[in-house]
Amino acid sequence: MRFKVAALQFTVIAVSLIFAGAAAARTINLVGFGDSLMAGYQLAPGEGFPEKLQAALKAKGLDVAIANAGVSGDTTTGGLARIDWSVPDGTDGVILELGANDALRGIPPEESEKNLDRMISRLKERGIAVFLVGMMAPPNMGADYAERFNPIYRKLSEKYEVRLYPFFLDGVALDAGLKLEDGMHPNARGIDVMVEKMEADVTNFVGTISTVKK
Repeated sequence: MRFKVAALQFTVIAVSLIFAGAAAARTINLVGFGDSLMAGYQLAPGEGFPEKLQAALKAKGLDVAIANAGVSGDTTTGGLARIDWSVPDGTDGVILELGANDALRGIPPEESEKNLDRMISRLKERGIAVFLVGMMAPPNMGADYAERFNPIYRKLSEKYEVRLYPFFLDGVALDAGLKLEDGMHPNARGIDVMVEKMEADVTNFVGTISTVKK
């Protein structure tokens, strides 16, 4: 009799713990922070990268919300100026994508690196996880510029021990059919390719973020 009572008590406790854990679970709040590539330049509502990535992750059963904090034309200098107020309290992780406009404007890579460094530092100080997204200098900037610009993302990833996706436009940059007429920005099909390529990496990133209420 005592054994049956003890077993029943154990079952009740176990079930209670399961429900308590489920109640404590919460939505993981991410922010896609970047330029026009993140903002969804000339795309219809819902066709931008954050929106389609969120849909893909939800389809896998992940309780994730991704806010779009992309600003067309933004540089790393602009990003640094708005990082504090564009990433609200309660954010769990940031997908940080900036630098393309720096390269297009020929901004010294050392300045871009310094700005990205300060953004990552500020986010980590707030306890916000960072998923760094790299860019590559356009060919017209020359080999010297590329040699100074392209490695900055890997360096920062190693310095701060944050996850890195090397090139945001991987699979799209060299395919005209996946870009708008300007030849620079992804079209809706291009966004699909980007999401498909990054989905597994972002899933792993989300897996490193606690789902228990703080």
